[in-house]
Amino acid sequence: MSEDLLLEQLRTSLKARTGCREDDIRVVRSPLRVSPLGAHVDHQDGLVTGMALDQAIYLAFLPRADDWVHVTSLNFEGSADFRLNAIPPQIPRDWGNYARGAALALAQAHEIRVGLDAVVIGAMPIGGLSSSAAVGVAYLLALESANDLQLSPEENIELDRYVENVYLGLRNGVLDQSVILLSDRDCLTFLDCSTMAVQRIPTKASREEYELLVVYSGIRKALVGTDYNSRVAECQAAAQLLLRWSGHPEANGDSRLRLVDPAVYTAWGDRLPEPLGRRAKHFFTEQQRVREGIEAWRIGDIGRVGELMRASGASSVNNYESGSPHLTSLYEVLCACPGVYGARFSGAGFRGSCVALSHPDYRDEIRGFIAQRYPALHPDIADCYSVHFCRTSESARLLD
Repeated sequence: MSEDLLLEQLRTSLKARTGCREDDIRVVRSPLRVSPLGAHVDHQDGLVTGMALDQAIYLAFLPRADDWVHVTSLNFEGSADFRLNAIPPQIPRDWGNYARGAALALAQAHEIRVGLDAVVIGAMPIGGLSSSAAVGVAYLLALESANDLQLSPEENIELDRYVENVYLGLRNGVLDQSVILLSDRDCLTFLDCSTMAVQRIPTKASREEYELLVVYSGIRKALVGTDYNSRVAECQAAAQLLLRWSGHPEANGDSRLRLVDPAVYTAWGDRLPEPLGRRAKHFFTEQQRVREGIEAWRIGDIGRVGELMRASGASSVNNYESGSPHLTSLYEVLCACPGVYGARFSGAGFRGSCVALSHPDYRDEIRGFIAQRYPALHPDIADCYSVHFCRTSESARLLD
């Protein structure tokens, strides 16, 4: 569905609910994101890459005269209704958690007294594209607009981290929020999660040479409750052992693999017990893939970026062990597909989507190839998987 139609739906819904004038409605566009390289390393303060998609979460809203927040969704049933001076705790598996969490994060850092009437919609299937971070950012930007606050992208990254890490209890890093808030069209966003240094890197490749292919697996499962948090703990345990063996003073339970010198890993990595050894191997090899991928992207070698994505996907399966059967099958289908440079899981790999770089001239062949093979391997998703061809976009913003 086009952006114009989505916005028309949102405005119509909000007008019907509130009786407002269309000119009074404000809209936030918060893009979904993919990460071509840098899988599963942001929580270890690693090097990551990302791109904001031309598909997004949209939030239409009106500031209220009181501190009530009323949010409905055009994707989900029910509503989120609460006061800013009495924000309730999270409700398990409730989509309104992101509105409540964003309000709580902002209220702890700033005085906010103006609530919202809002309607939210997402354009693509949820899973692996950081829709949770995107909607959290959308609520933050809307509440800031209503309360006349001007916050930097870096401040909003930390606020959205609070929503996910503290309010929801998900132990992820800063990749999702950073890509959503710091990206630009036709650029690869490179983020050092240790220093938060960001580069937006253009490519010499033309738009006729590549596009972003996102294939929704049909599998939807909340990230909290999968093995995601246990993988984070395993990476930290590997870091703690390597730091302790090398006499590093920061060998504690909250250690990160980024603190480990690559030479220390080379010298001591073979001593790590399994599965910690595989988790560390993924981290250090993925860091090298990110460095090589950035240079390949910069010079326009899309084929090389695709090769590195394939290697990243293989390491996610074999070393990080994050792939569910459906996602692993989908990754393998895409790697064999004509016109696809390379693919990997989008997100943690336990549910959701795969992302690939593909050639625009192969759209029909790609659709047919996937349709012939993926549903045959997993008949349960034959009616719910989907294929999407996307472009890059700018960061989250309030639309004019």
